[in-house]
Amino acid sequence: MARFTRETKLKAIVDDPEASAILQKWFPMDLHGSMVKMAYGMTLEKCFSFPQVKVTDEEKEQIYAELEALG
Repeated sequence: MARFTRETKLKAIVDDPEASAILQKWFPMDLHGSMVKMAYGMTLEKCFSFPQVKVTDEEKEQIYAELEALG
């Protein structure tokens, strides 16, 4: 079973060094900043739904694949 899925809360991903590094690669920002912290309780899928995130469907699939490859 995968550690991280589309339904994983952002906080769990940020708290994991390997998963956090994947997000940092795609979104070079402070993942512990106040704006991001407001989304910690949301799933990754929900976070991707905001227009400010500016991620394509293809990019989302790549991110999910990288996270799922962690195990």
